[in-house]
Amino acid sequence: MIICGLKLTHDGTITLIENGQLVFSLEMEKLDNNRRYTGIEEMSVIPGILKLYGYDVSAVDVFAVDGWGGTDKNALAIQPRLEIGNGFNRLAAYNNNEPFKFNIAPYHEETLKHDVTEEWRFHGLKAGTYNLEYVSYLHAAGHIMGTYCTSPFTRGKESSYILVWDGGMYPRLYFFDVKTGKVENLGPIFLLIGNIYTIFSQHFGPFKVEGNFAKDDLSVAGKVMAYVALGKVRKELFHYFDQIYTHNYDKPMGFANFFANEFKKRIAGNGYLHEDILRSFHAYLEELLIKKLEKKIKRYNRNCRNLCMTGGCALNIKWNSAIRNTGMFENIHIPPFPNDSGSGIGAACCAMVKKDQITTLDWNVYQGPRVIKNNPARGWISRACSLKKLAQHLYETNEPVVFLNGNAELGPRALGNRSILAPPVSAKMKDILNHVKKREDYRPISPICLEQGAEKIFDPGTRDPYMLFDHKVRKEWVDKIPAVLHLDGTARLQTLDPGENPVVGELLLEYEKLTGIPLLCNTSANVKGSGFFPDIYSATNWGRVNYVWCDFTLYEKENKIKF
Repeated sequence: MIICGLKLTHDGTITLIENGQLVFSLEMEKLDNNRRYTGIEEMSVIPGILKLYGYDVSAVDVFAVDGWGGTDKNALAIQPRLEIGNGFNRLAAYNNNEPFKFNIAPYHEETLKHDVTEEWRFHGLKAGTYNLEYVSYLHAAGHIMGTYCTSPFTRGKESSYILVWDGGMYPRLYFFDVKTGKVENLGPIFLLIGNIYTIFSQHFGPFKVEGNFAKDDLSVAGKVMAYVALGKVRKELFHYFDQIYTHNYDKPMGFANFFANEFKKRIAGNGYLHEDILRSFHAYLEELLIKKLEKKIKRYNRNCRNLCMTGGCALNIKWNSAIRNTGMFENIHIPPFPNDSGSGIGAACCAMVKKDQITTLDWNVYQGPRVIKNNPARGWISRACSLKKLAQHLYETNEPVVFLNGNAELGPRALGNRSILAPPVSAKMKDILNHVKKREDYRPISPICLEQGAEKIFDPGTRDPYMLFDHKVRKEWVDKIPAVLHLDGTARLQTLDPGENPVVGELLLEYEKLTGIPLLCNTSANVKGSGFFPDIYSATNWGRVNYVWCDFTLYEKENKIKF
């Protein structure tokens, strides 16, 4: 069976699964240097994307559309294309520039008794010359099935808890029972939707917006997670957070701004540093998450030590690590696309489970768009360059290199194939890379490290291929790799198994032979505000580094930048 999953709002994605195998998942932001979080409004792109991979629309057995919007009227402020309906919603789009609307499932279930994997059947999805029948699933269902079907638990025929905390929903705990093949809804853990982190933060520090009303900004959460390392936890503030949460709960979408404004009133004149406020709020949510999750697991004990985590909040490596460190779970799976970049995969997985009764997706993280090997921009020369020579080049020049290899990564984080790589041996390299990326100086630079060498450098240094947990740099390595050391002594580590990415693996091995260090700096290769570079031309035309490597060719800028 051939299934096409569609995420049409922000983080627009087209996904294809054939007989339980992922063929591709293309996020719109990773095509043509599109802006981050680009959605799909023009439906005629769908046949063209399918054709790139040799598929015709008529060959697709099922089109599965991600649901959106819930039942909260405030959702309209976030997604103006949305029209809230009775039992299902409608989304505005274009087909060959002609406007139309079509039905989609809501955001999440209305009650605990509501089957979270319910399928809506519709017709009227226009795509080019086609008018399609399709199915739609709750947005929450896509997160649930996308993370479980990509987990190792499904291959081992094991059950798992599934924690979903997304921008527009409370953190909710589910349980996938492998014996029945059904999802059990264990209910919300607490009543704060995920975007409270972003909206609260926009009332303080460098994230502050004008006035007393902030909107959900998808780019803010990651910056805040880095910024809080500048602050200290003020435990006395937890009392205010608790008071406002416990006694003043209002509406889900409107509560975040209310919460922030009430907090500002209560601490007025006390002189708290904004970095301390944000660090304290981060810690408060982390503590609440741990406490309430432990309580929920004890109440609904299913004798299971597996946990899947998903939703936008699962990109928070500090919270992920805090859950890992409790010891509640023996195995934790977080896909590289826990945010909405994985919702196309999630919708397709819902259909795969419903239609084919297949719960195991055969996939790997490098199944985004393939790099386009076109000509470089003017002012660049090229020469053949093996991975051994590239390692030597990095060692001798101590300069960053844009590294473009094969297919792009799935999800928001560069994992080697669309990366800027650089030696980690100088603290100045962190400043250089942040300058190159036009980022704030407090932002961390991640290490990409050979898996077999990670434990000697990092604590715990366990397998972390998708850069989703916190790791402390061991004391004896602090002075050796200062460029990847964050302000709090941690690193957002990516471990790499050479068997899973032989090209990047060989580069790291060659660099280790020269230096004794099995890692490099790794940050995403993109224009600020856009997705990964799709081709050689755009990377060289960007021109903020002197070297671009692609397919065993090194492109060199003739008029070099002096760092």
